[in-house]
Amino acid sequence: MKLNKFWLLSAFLVFVLVLAACGNGGDTGDEGAEEDTGTEEETTEESGTEEDGAEETTDDGGEAEGETPDFLTLLTGGTSGTYYPLGGEMASNISDETGIQTDALSSNASADNIIDLQNGEAELGMVQTDTIAQAVEGEGAFEGDPVDNVLALGALYPETVQIVTTADSGIESVEDLEGMTVSVGAPGSGTFYNAEQILEIHGLSLDDIDAQNLDFGESTGGIQDGNIDAAIITGGTPTGAVEELTATVDVRILPVEQDMIDQLIEQYPFYTEDTVEAGTYGIEEDVTTVAVGAMIAVTDSLSEDVVYDITAAIYENAESMAHARAADITVDTALDGIGIDIHPGAQRYFDEQGVESE
Repeated sequence: MKLNKFWLLSAFLVFVLVLAACGNGGDTGDEGAEEDTGTEEETTEESGTEEDGAEETTDDGGEAEGETPDFLTLLTGGTSGTYYPLGGEMASNISDETGIQTDALSSNASADNIIDLQNGEAELGMVQTDTIAQAVEGEGAFEGDPVDNVLALGALYPETVQIVTTADSGIESVEDLEGMTVSVGAPGSGTFYNAEQILEIHGLSLDDIDAQNLDFGESTGGIQDGNIDAAIITGGTPTGAVEELTATVDVRILPVEQDMIDQLIEQYPFYTEDTVEAGTYGIEEDVTTVAVGAMIAVTDSLSEDVVYDITAAIYENAESMAHARAADITVDTALDGIGIDIHPGAQRYFDEQGVESE
């Protein structure tokens, strides 16, 4: 009997252990299943988050229409000209008024600025009206390669063609430049093409002079050192480099006679008659010459709203700028002499101001 009870007790214990083992195994399986399910749900959520992030990255990766950029670049000209200091003041006003950090950079001016705008390397550029007109038409330096993604923002001031020499050089007329060493402006500048046109109308060419491709500072430095005889400089008066020259030598500005002015304007309608006034650079009498216009060009990649704000920042703060040429930057003349399409943002601003093109 004791033996039977022993076997019964043993069998009962084995049965209990088996049940316990089965129960523990089932719990473990359920927990594992829940962990797996949870992991799948978490993975799905993480995957969805990553996809959302990827979409956000795509959205941020390019400038969508209407997007406000964080930074803008305004291309100017050489540091000794008018573009650079004036552009620096305008860039500061744009930064302050729009909240978009705008940097003014020195450059070789008009033609190079247009090329950089065309290639997306900058958003704003100071250019001559004649050079941008040639670019859009595919003429001059842009022969056969017209620019179709650069628009006008607005006109700034007249850029005077100044033919600079010293009072004791013996050079008194444009015709006297024949055989002389003359700076005709940096390659890619509007000044270079003005020089060609001025010489042409006087029956000369670059082959008739010893032409030097120098920027404004190099040009006046060369005159001071005696390395060049004269320089053709297109810029708002007074031009910094020429003012610096007056500190060491007496300056003479060569006149463009009225009959030559008339021929030049007839052949190249973007020129206007202009005067370097007595007292400028210490000269005693007014000197007749010609001018083209300075303007701001803008890439068409900027939205209408952004360009509207930039336009307002420039024209509504011109009076606060210290440079002498700032007095010429007015809303009333903002469309004068512009021969290319206006950016829709700038056009909206001028429409609101009641400004019409001339």
